[in-house]
Amino acid sequence: MSLRITQGMMHAQLLRNVNNNLNRMDRNQNVLATGMKIQNPSDDPVGITYALRYRSEISNNEQYQKNIDSAKSFVDHTDTVLSQLTDILQRANELTIQGLTGTNPQSAMDSIALEMGQLYEQTVSIGNDRFNGKSIFNGQFTDIDPYTSAGAANEQADKQKINYTFAAGVTIPINVTGEEVFGSPDPLVPTDPDATTDNLFSVLKGLQNAFSAGDQEKADTLLGQLKSRMDKILNVRAEVGARSNRIDLMDSRIKDLTLNLTDLDSKVEDADMAETITKLKQDENIYQASLSIGAKIIQPSLLDYLR
Repeated sequence: MSLRITQGMMHAQLLRNVNNNLNRMDRNQNVLATGMKIQNPSDDPVGITYALRYRSEISNNEQYQKNIDSAKSFVDHTDTVLSQLTDILQRANELTIQGLTGTNPQSAMDSIALEMGQLYEQTVSIGNDRFNGKSIFNGQFTDIDPYTSAGAANEQADKQKINYTFAAGVTIPINVTGEEVFGSPDPLVPTDPDATTDNLFSVLKGLQNAFSAGDQEKADTLLGQLKSRMDKILNVRAEVGARSNRIDLMDSRIKDLTLNLTDLDSKVEDADMAETITKLKQDENIYQASLSIGAKIIQPSLLDYLR
């Protein structure tokens, strides 16, 4: 038995079709306006899970990238400061060798002592160097200068490392401690008066005093300690350089990962503009056609029947 089609049923069906066409056109307009093909989770339930995962990883990588940029600046600055310190040590070495020739009058030794004192003061200044307002040789106590001019040889800088995270499970220390660079502090009361250390402040101050007193034997002993400290600082510089290279590698890796994730996210979320514009024009034509058809269907009114 065939179903009887009433005028009311035709009107209801017409309204549903017009609304569906209007909704489809509205959706494509939103896609075109935002450039995103997923407007609601219901548009692509599987795609939205991938998109959220990609967004989360991209957000993490953005933070890792900030860590890398900050760490690289810090490490490069440390390397520059260590280079300046190496220049001081080389000058101190030259002066010491010059003073140990045995042909210098005391006036020349006094001049050497005077310059050695200036090198000591510059070394203390480097020991208190700051980057972006933070002390670079005082471990995690970055707001405190670790050394004073009067007692640098006996002062202990903080020995803790500042660790930065550059990826999941990848943590690299970015700082070197004052003890690694300048040596262990001399004890205030040495247990063995003849014991010697290669604390840089102690060595430079000792050379200043030795040349001032004309004590070449003491200066010769301190020269060995100065060379020992120079070798250790070169090792520290090598370590800083290796960290800088690894940070560069992490920088490249994070950028590549972010690029890949962005590409994947784009494939999931970004709209194909040409396709969307074509669909929108098609939907507009269909909508106009449905309105035109509807006008013809509901055109007969009570007045038309009464005429």
